[in-house]
Amino acid sequence: MKYKNSTQGFADASLLETLSPDIRPQKPGVGVNGHRARLRARFLAGGADAVAEHELIEMVLFLALPRRDTKPIARSLLIRFGSYAGVISASVPDLLGVEGLGEAGATALKMVQAAALRLAKAEVLYKPVLNNWDRLMEYLQAVLSREKIEQFRVLFLDNRNRLLADESQGSGTVNHTPVYPREVIKRALELHATAFILVHNHPSGDPAPSEEDIAMTREIKQGADALSIVLHDHVIVGNGRWLSFRRAGLL
Repeated sequence: MKYKNSTQGFADASLLETLSPDIRPQKPGVGVNGHRARLRARFLAGGADAVAEHELIEMVLFLALPRRDTKPIARSLLIRFGSYAGVISASVPDLLGVEGLGEAGATALKMVQAAALRLAKAEVLYKPVLNNWDRLMEYLQAVLSREKIEQFRVLFLDNRNRLLADESQGSGTVNHTPVYPREVIKRALELHATAFILVHNHPSGDPAPSEEDIAMTREIKQGADALSIVLHDHVIVGNGRWLSFRRAGLL
């Protein structure tokens, strides 16, 4: 349900009364401080669904830019990057190109992304990843789907297929990443991993494998087989899509 602008202030103010006195902010005033208090009240009472995307970005920037009106900055960020997810996953140089944001604002946004990735990783770390495939794909999408260059990662697993480590093995250009099979196998031995999953992204958004992807996967599998290390899969992450070599019959 949406409120008209003429009554929004009263609706937000009434939300203050629903909060515990211990966390209830001061009664909203006028100007920037009043606007911030109303947003905090609405968020505390109704959660993330109670605020719009630009308002959520505003709130992230409150602490980083205490003396700035963050509303126009938040709207500029959404116009440039398209969505909340696009904003927090944008590169630091791109963020610094938005007028008024500065290093403090960019840092605040990248901290939100870092926290989100830590949370997603916690859902799969030290857990049997083959039994938590959907969570694993959510994590990989969060890490890789918006990257502008190719990145090659390896998920190293123990003898119960629990995630030991997720490590970047290299990054390249928009359509190529150099991969060294010997280094992948060497790292698996260093971690005492008994299995692993290869992962890389396609910045084009299309997760279809290239002939080079297929050949590289076969070469790594041959090296792993020789040392009784299991290659469970190779996942290519696109924008909102992913492809599993095993499910596609390529492994």
